[in-house]
Amino acid sequence: MAAGLMDEFSPLFAIAVAAELAGMHPQTLRQYDRIGLVKPTRTAGQSRRYSMRDVVQLREIGAMSAEGLNLEGIRRILDLENHVSELTVRVRELEHALSNEMLARPGRRVFAAGSEGDVVSLRAGERSKRSNAVVVWRQLGQRSE
Repeated sequence: MAAGLMDEFSPLFAIAVAAELAGMHPQTLRQYDRIGLVKPTRTAGQSRRYSMRDVVQLREIGAMSAEGLNLEGIRRILDLENHVSELTVRVRELEHALSNEMLARPGRRVFAAGSEGDVVSLRAGERSKRSNAVVVWRQLGQRSE
């Protein structure tokens, strides 16, 4: 990101402002920081600075807490959501790398769907083997005449 540009991860808000935006008491934010539910950025003087993403996460924590989840359960949910986000980013990176590789080497590999739904690798110019089995289907309860 270029200098001077802000996004949802930019540390903008002091604890009092973040607490007000999240509808919480500043002490609650300090507790959540201590137990690792939200990890605000620290300034050189060690003051907490919250991003808009932190505020959204604080609101999510508040909603889950209001639904009766305890803090350990909320922490686990947030960890899983963060892990899914990281994996989603990684999958996109791998898809991009694969597509670049496939474009860089046209005709090297061809893939087809196998009869069981599996992926079959074929050499360029090779056709997949097709099943020539015949399947006869009749709806239950119907008589053939």
